[in-house]
Amino acid sequence: MMENTYRQTTHNIEVEVVPIFVPDQTQFNDKHLYTYNVSITNHSSSTCQLLRRHWIIMDGNGNKEEVQGDGVIGEQPSLAPSENFQYSSFCPLSTPTGNMRGAFTFVDAENNEFEVKVPLFFLRQDAILQ
Repeated sequence: MMENTYRQTTHNIEVEVVPIFVPDQTQFNDKHLYTYNVSITNHSSSTCQLLRRHWIIMDGNGNKEEVQGDGVIGEQPSLAPSENFQYSSFCPLSTPTGNMRGAFTFVDAENNEFEVKVPLFFLRQDAILQ
């Protein structure tokens, strides 16, 4: 598997994303299917909970779609110091390439909300699961 790994740390929360092109599902309903694996690690000294997500998805033609909602994959995980949460999701694109970026809103033990950036990552057909 060729991995393109993207990482960014904001407020001591590290987000790592690995996008993967899924060729056997591509062009189903004229879409190019990508999965992406997300790993979130709490490097801070307090427990934090992921409340919301905000994704900005761009296809190869520059068309933008925004997705917002509570949690990720139906969960709002709490991460103790040094704890990690992983999940996988997918993105169908109308073009063969594109990119995604975004942010997660977290709340800390003192009830302060803060934003953690998701790095810009590219959806390319050379990132194939073999």
